[in-house]
Amino acid sequence: MDDVQRDPAASHFATQPAQSDTLSLAPYAESGDRILTDSTATTPDDKTAPITAASTSTLAPQHEDHETALESLSSICTVLAVGLFVMTFIFQNFEIPSASMERTLLIGDHVLVDRISLAPPSLWAPFVHYREVRRGDVIVFLKPHPETPDLYLVKRCIGIPGDRIHLRDGIVYLNGVAQNEPYAAMPRDDGDPSDAYIPYRDDFPADLEGIEQAASQNNASLWALDLPNHVVDGDLVVPPGAVFAMGDNRTQSLDGRFWGFVPRENIVGRPLFVYWSFLTPADQINKTEFSDRMAFMGHILTHFISETRWGRTFHIVR
Repeated sequence: MDDVQRDPAASHFATQPAQSDTLSLAPYAESGDRILTDSTATTPDDKTAPITAASTSTLAPQHEDHETALESLSSICTVLAVGLFVMTFIFQNFEIPSASMERTLLIGDHVLVDRISLAPPSLWAPFVHYREVRRGDVIVFLKPHPETPDLYLVKRCIGIPGDRIHLRDGIVYLNGVAQNEPYAAMPRDDGDPSDAYIPYRDDFPADLEGIEQAASQNNASLWALDLPNHVVDGDLVVPPGAVFAMGDNRTQSLDGRFWGFVPRENIVGRPLFVYWSFLTPADQINKTEFSDRMAFMGHILTHFISETRWGRTFHIVR
């Protein structure tokens, strides 16, 4: 957004004969003499002695120790503690609910997120590989100034501290150079008004008045006030301790253009791969009633095979 059981048993092992002893029994077998198995014979003399009740009674019966209820509870608690640690500090799974990253991530994709690589370096684990966020990284983070608590978003990092960014007709210019982004959906005339060219969105940050209106509608009115402080000669300059992020589906993404920079401490991690993808309606994110959620769970159970996107299983996120 993954136990070690002790079962002791007392057993009796008989001495195994050497390979040469086994081969030497062949003449006796042919002459009709009785030959004992290796599990019974312990010396060469015993191999020619008849089996008696006294000899078999010396074999100790096997006893099996049963795990107590307290030991079972301890094993369960250990597994839960390890699983909770892994899912809290190492990996976490997330579902993609919107189309803001389409072409890279689809609605209904379930991704495994690496929470270690982009975390701040820790003294207690110096052996863990840490690194800074890079341009082009797909990142999961807590939205700054969210309309709801703990709102996670997934976007692509466009700029790191010191970068100068602006858009012209939807094309990103990074430090004065137009970027080739084959994964990005640009403004287009396809009959959908939301995909058509919009100045404040596609010529960012030129239309400050339009940005102010859009930011207010996205519960980010403070961004409209702060934005002019970061614009130099028509470029947005990324400040220290933050990154600028946008969705790949540029005409459908409410991203940094509408609410500002992502503080470094808000970054949770980066998606590694899609472990499951299910065909999900675009409006499912708006169905928050319990009955709607239960109905969709039933739909998943009955259409798991036919509507799972099997081709996206283990799809690497880049």
